[in-house]
Amino acid sequence: MSLILSIETSTSVCSVALHLEGKLLAYQSLLIARSHAEYLLSIIEHILEVSQYTFKDLQAIAISKGPGSYTGLRIGAATATGLCYALDIPLIAIHTLEAMVVAVKPFNINSALCCPMIDARRLEVYCLITDASGNILEEAHPHIVTENSFLNWLNTRQILFFGDGAEKCKPILSYHQHAIFINGIYPSAEQIGSLAYQEFQQNKLVDISTFSPLYLKPFQSNTATSTM
Repeated sequence: MSLILSIETSTSVCSVALHLEGKLLAYQSLLIARSHAEYLLSIIEHILEVSQYTFKDLQAIAISKGPGSYTGLRIGAATATGLCYALDIPLIAIHTLEAMVVAVKPFNINSALCCPMIDARRLEVYCLITDASGNILEEAHPHIVTENSFLNWLNTRQILFFGDGAEKCKPILSYHQHAIFINGIYPSAEQIGSLAYQEFQQNKLVDISTFSPLYLKPFQSNTATSTM
């Protein structure tokens, strides 16, 4: 039996899921900005309670490893690794953007390329590009969006843009006939758990002692330094 708890905290949406043999048992999300530290453990406890399982029943914990919010990823990683140490169970780390591609597959009826985007402040996003099957064509990276972004792909193929980063890029890229925007696709513990089950079966685990989230760029504080 593989009972896997999944945690997703890379954006303002905090979510937790529980999967048994790859099948979703329970899921809960919370959209309250900067609330991950306060509510994450409560959501985890609630998910286990309604599913009639305990922490001791878990075989592994999966974490959305990033990219995304520095603070959110740090909170998720600290919670997941702490539970893994306490329960003596393995940790599975799933790429946030790749999990988003799984979420958009039911909407990709024309086998378009996929470009999940996570907001990275101003006109910058974290993104990657895959084909319709999820094969990576362009690795994850920070990208400052302009009218010339992704033209090497857009000139020949449709691209689905989705995620909170895509929302702010729509006014810039929607002029192109091959740019298609899908609303309502965000990082979710449901897809993290689905991919984690595959990793668990293949024994693709991470070293808890050395695990660090995928930030892609250094932390930048919102607080400006003032001089007097």
